Parts: sequence; C-alpha cells; structure tokens
Amino acid sequence: MTDIILGSTGLRSSRAAFGVLPIQRTPMDDAVRILRKALDGGITFFDTARAYSDSEEKLGRALQGYPRQHVIVATKTFAADAAGFWQQLHTSLTHLKTDTIDLYQFHNPSPIPKPGDASGLYEAMLQAKQQGKIRHIGITNHRLNVATEAVESGLYETLQFPFSYLSGEADEALVRLCEQRHVGFIAMKALSGGLIVNSAAAWAWLSRFGNVLPIWGIQREREQDEFLGHLKTPPVLAGELLATVERDRRELTGNFCRCCGYCMPCPAGIQIHECARVSQMIRRMPPAQFYTEEFRAKMKKIEDCTQCGQCQTKCPYGLDAPALMRLNLQDYEEIMAGKPT
Repeated sequence: MTDIILGSTGLRSSRAAFGVLPIQRTPMDDAVRILRKALDGGITFFDTARAYSDSEEKLGRALQGYPRQHVIVATKTFAADAAGFWQQLHTSLTHLKTDTIDLYQFHNPSPIPKPGDASGLYEAMLQAKQQGKIRHIGITNHRLNVATEAVESGLYETLQFPFSYLSGEADEALVRLCEQRHVGFIAMKALSGGLIVNSAAAWAWLSRFGNVLPIWGIQREREQDEFLGHLKTPPVLAGELLATVERDRRELTGNFCRCCGYCMPCPAGIQIHECARVSQMIRRMPPAQFYTEEFRAKMKKIEDCTQCGQCQTKCPYGLDAPALMRLNLQDYEEIMAGKPT
C-alpha cells in the first residue's frame, strides 16, 4: 500500500509524507533542492507550521512551478484568538505562495477549540474554509485525552498525534477510533524523536495500519533518499525487521522522552529534551557527538535543576523529567568513565 486517503477529506497522499520541521535547520538553497527532489520522487504531502521558523518560506519557494493539484500542503496555527488566527493564516498563505492551504491544523491546543468557546478560533477556521483559504480542518496534539476528545467531537477532519512501534495499546485504540469516525490519522514522531534508528522497520510496522499517514521528518538529502527508496520498494515486517521491532519494544517501551520540546525553556538553562534521553541515544547513534566537552557541560548542567516542577507541568506525556535527567546523568557519567581513550 503506497497511497493513503485521509479519512473523510478525500485527500490522497503518498505514504512517504514529508515532515518539514527539520528543514528549518537547512540553508535555503539546500532546503529547496531537497524539497524539489522529494516532489520529483513521488512525495505528495508536506506538513509544516507557522511555528517552524522559515520552513513555510522554504516550502513555498520549492513549490513554485509544480501543479498545486498534485501536492497536499498542511500547516498549523498556534493562535490563541481569532485576531491571531487571521494574522497567522495570512502569513502562512504569503510564505507558502498559495491561495489555499489543503489542511489547516490547530497546533497542540489544550483545550480543543470549539464553537462558542469565546476564543473565536473555530468560528474563524470555519470562515476561512468558507472563503476558500483552507480546504480541511485538522488538529495536532500530544495528549491522549485531548486527542480523543477532538476525534469524538466531530469537529475535526484529521488528527496528528505521535505514533510509532513504541506506542502503547491506548494509542493504537486511538487509531482505531479515528478509523471508525472517518478522521484522518497523521502520525508524527514515527521515529520516536530519533530513538528508532531503523526507518525500514518503522515503515513496515506502520504499514499495518491502512488509515495512518506517517510524517517522516527530513533534514538531509540522504534521509530523503532513504524514504524515497522505501516508497519505491516498501519494506515488509518480517525477518530481521520484525526482530528489530520486537527488540526495540522490549528495550525502549515505557517512560522515555520523545524530544517534543514542550518542557522548554528551562529556568535553569538545562536542555531538558536532550538530557532526559541521552542514555538511550548514546547506545543507538554514533557516540562521538556525546563525548565532546560541550556535551559534557550540557549534561553537567542537570545539577543546576531547582526542582521547580515547570517541566513536569508542561510535559504532555506526564514524565518526571527531573528524575529522568538524574538517571541519564548517572548513566552518562558511568559511560564516560568506561569509555576507551
């Protein structure tokens, strides 16, 4: 299965959807080249956001000269009121160089925007749809209860939610609920923020869900080539790939940081979303990047934690970030002490 139809929207997408967030770290000319290579390679769905610095501008420039009817553009607004909504929508349309956004999503709100809730956000979304500025209404979230409420409300045509082979039974139930309610399910964090390093295994596992559109965050051309290869020859969940999934689920399922960054900024200047997952990352990635003096100083900063509790309050997964960081610091110091010199 190489194409996915997003719920009741009728939008048909290639399975290799392009997550544009990482491209904000790529220089403009390189970003445009990578995006156009994706278009030429058969990728049809591109997801960005007003919050992703210049990602919309890069995507807008890349799309010039390509027939818009063959490309699905999704972006997001983090506006808190109707005035902010219209301002952000205008900016997105300008940067994307388009008259219409195919899928416009509320960006991780809590609570969900509803008609008559005094924010005016949902009414603005409906008005924008009536004006032809957007085609479909979606929502993104990291909180299971909020996501479930959004699906059950009947107000949203799509839901974007973290989903990978490290997800639990409750998350899989949410996928089934979306299928029952004809709500398109867009899977963010399909590589679980970098903890999953075998993209073929991730692709093969997610292919089991016919209603799930995974977004693959792409920053470098070699990453893009990897997913274009999967699009051409889809991996099958068997043999070594199945063994990889089973091994990773044994080792990683549980309290782990997805690196969503909602805990930031830290009043003490700690890079929480990096420091709370080093123990796992250092064993799954080339370790040299973690052995620098700069990274050691970053980990040492954990000792400045004041236990203020802000990160725990903001974490959409309910993690005890200070405790996770302490465990990661202890493990990191043991690894560094035993590292060959």
